[in-house]
Amino acid sequence: MYIQRQIKDDILKYLNSPEIIAIVGPRQSGKTTVIKRIYQNLSDAIFLTFEDQQTLSLFEKNIKEFIQTYVVGKKYVFIDEFQYAQHGGKLLKYIYDTNHTKIIISGSSAIDLTIKAIKFLVGRVFVLNMFPLNFSEYLFYRDKNFYKIYNNKKISLKNLNNSFLAPEQKDILKKYYEEYAIWGGYPRVVLAQTKEEKIEILKNIYNTYFLREVKGILGIIDDYKLNRLIKALALQIGNMIEYRELAQISEMSVPTIKKYLNFLSKTYISELINPFYKNKRKEIVKNQKIYFYDTGLRNSIINDFRFFDERTDFGALLENTFWMQLIKNGHIAQYWRDKNKNEIDFIIDIGEGKIRALEIKYRIDKYKGLPLSFTKEHKEILGICGYLKDEKSKELKDRIFLPLF
Repeated sequence: MYIQRQIKDDILKYLNSPEIIAIVGPRQSGKTTVIKRIYQNLSDAIFLTFEDQQTLSLFEKNIKEFIQTYVVGKKYVFIDEFQYAQHGGKLLKYIYDTNHTKIIISGSSAIDLTIKAIKFLVGRVFVLNMFPLNFSEYLFYRDKNFYKIYNNKKISLKNLNNSFLAPEQKDILKKYYEEYAIWGGYPRVVLAQTKEEKIEILKNIYNTYFLREVKGILGIIDDYKLNRLIKALALQIGNMIEYRELAQISEMSVPTIKKYLNFLSKTYISELINPFYKNKRKEIVKNQKIYFYDTGLRNSIINDFRFFDERTDFGALLENTFWMQLIKNGHIAQYWRDKNKNEIDFIIDIGEGKIRALEIKYRIDKYKGLPLSFTKEHKEILGICGYLKDEKSKELKDRIFLPLF
């Protein structure tokens, strides 16, 4: 079954521009499905995959014959799994410079990690990140009726006009948001019918990641150390990184850990976010926090699929779920913390001189406002609380129901 993806509109928007379109993202996020869907509706198009060794070999060993065989006479050429090409960028540049065919490539994050393509294509390529489903896409599949409600009521960080929902509507959206937080947005997981099937698919995604990305790219033998590191990070979402502690757990040196954290970022497993500060004497300026790109994969790594009312890490999990939404909507998030340990979950620059400070709470009654030390230092920043549970169902200007973001 096909799940409609928002990135499809972005691809179609650039389909008649001369630049190459590169769709980059984690394995099994739906890249192949989307580009095949577009390809099937085009004439004068061809779809290739570099998982086919003959096609790949011709591309790498005889680019002129590859062009004659697959490019000449075609208006569109789609190449999936492009990261397998060892000198892909240089050869793709040659095709671009000698032909007028529109080229669309897709591949795992290795395409960026190994710089096989992008560095040769500056000024010739649009790079589009494709993540697992965002909450809107998830809801569209799960309940089209409530997707319409969500779509009519959703809130932009730029225009914080609060939307009223009936208590019953909040309860249903809350249920879907919790499901999304527990299982994440990998399309195959969302399509699975049973809990057991979802768990098995997430395990396979993680195992495939180690086979293809970790061993295939890094070539490391002692991958159990990286596995330990990833599990330690999964248990620390929303917390500041402590490198010495991670070194003890993983049996890696601190420089090696930093190298692998960069690798995890480029392969869409986890990401570090930086602190927001203006006053170096009072505010944290160096320590970074960790979040995972998919909470379902994170929960699989720690083998915990319990719902919020049964688990102790529900606050951190909710925070990570909201962070996923931020990055999928194109926002770059920071956090704030002072040296007295006062903290704010997210600081987001939304442009036009506007900055938002967001606290994420499971229960709205736990929100007591932003720390005074922050509001005194940053009077121009608007504070908001995103919440999931509100016993009184009371709407206030600075309190917004989390699924509506």
